[in-house]
Amino acid sequence: MTIWILFAVMTGAAVMAVLWPLSRRPEAAGGPDADAAFYRDQIAEIERDMGRGLLSPREAEAARAEAGRRLLRSNAAVDHIVDKEGEPALRRRRAASTLALSIVPLLALATYGAFGSPGLPGRPATARAPADPAAMDLGQAVAQIEAHLAKSPEDGRGWEVLAPVYMRAGRFADAAKAYEAAIRALGGNADRYANLGEALVNAGDGVVSAEARAAFDKAVAADAAAPKAQFYLARAAEQDGDRAAAIGRYESLIAAAPADAPWLPLVRQRLAALQGPAVDIAAMPPADQSAAIRGMVEGLAARLEGQGGSIEEWTRLVRARMVLGEPDKAAAALAGARRALAGDPAALARLDALASSMGQEARP
Repeated sequence: MTIWILFAVMTGAAVMAVLWPLSRRPEAAGGPDADAAFYRDQIAEIERDMGRGLLSPREAEAARAEAGRRLLRSNAAVDHIVDKEGEPALRRRRAASTLALSIVPLLALATYGAFGSPGLPGRPATARAPADPAAMDLGQAVAQIEAHLAKSPEDGRGWEVLAPVYMRAGRFADAAKAYEAAIRALGGNADRYANLGEALVNAGDGVVSAEARAAFDKAVAADAAAPKAQFYLARAAEQDGDRAAAIGRYESLIAAAPADAPWLPLVRQRLAALQGPAVDIAAMPPADQSAAIRGMVEGLAARLEGQGGSIEEWTRLVRARMVLGEPDKAAAALAGARRALAGDPAALARLDALASSMGQEARP
C-alpha cells in the first residue's frame, strides 16, 4: 500500500509542477509601479533641465504634459491586460489544473489495471535473477543448436561447437559426423582431423580403424608435431602388432613434449606397457613366446575382419600368418583383404604382388 501512496504523491507533484503557473494571475512586464517610477524620474529630469536653462518654461511644460500622457497610457494598458486575463480566465485555468490533477493519475491507474498485472504477487530479487548458465539443461541447449544447424548446415562454427558436446555426452558417432561437417565447411587443419580421428576411435570401441588412421595421417601432414594424432598412430601400430613403430612414436612424443604436458603421463604409461612385455616375451620359453605372438596376430586379424583396415595392415597380417607357418590362414587373410579393398585398384595390385611373392595364384 505504501508504494501506491508514494506513486500518487509523485504523480501529483509532477502534475502540479506543470500546471501551477497556469493557475496564477498574470502581471504586466515590469508592473505599474515600475512604469510610474520611470515617468516620475523623467519629470524630475525635465525640472532639472529647466533649472539649468536647457529648457524654457514653455518647453518644460510641454515635456511634462507628454510624460503624463505616457504614464496614463501605460496604466491603461496594464488595466486592459488585467481585465482581459481577469477572474473568469483565472477560474478556467484553475479548473483545468484541478481536472488534470485528478484525471492523469486515474487514467494511469485504469491503463495499468487493463493491461498490467496488479494481482501478480511480488517476487524477490533472487527469483527475478537470470538462471545460472551452468545450471542450464544441456539437452535443451544441444537441441537448440541442432535446430539451428538443421536450418544452416553450412555453419561450420556451429558444428565445431557441437562436436565436443557430443563427445562429452558419449555420442561418438554424432561427434564424428559433426567434425566432418565442420571440415567440409571450414576446411581441414591438424586439430580438426585429429578430433575427427579421436571420435572415430571412440565410436569403434577404441580400435583405430582405417578411416580414423586416415584422419590422423592428414593431421600429421598438416602439423607433424600434432600430439593427439601421433599418439593414436602409435596406438594403431600397437594394435597392429608393430611394436617397434609404436615405441618409436611414443618415444618421439615424449622427447618433444613440454614438461607440463597433461597427456605426457599417459604416453609414458603406454610406452612402459610396451617395453615391459617385450622383455618378458624374450625371456619366455619358445613355446610361450610363440603363444604370445599368436595372440597379437589373432588380435590384429579380429580387428581387420570386424573393422576393416588399410593395405599395410592387411599385408602385415598375411605375412605374419606365413611366418607362423599358417599358409591356409594367410590365404584366407589375402582373400579377406581383396574383399575389403575391392574398390581400391592400387591396393589390389599390391595384394597381387604379395600373392605372387608367396608363390600363390594372383586370383585364387
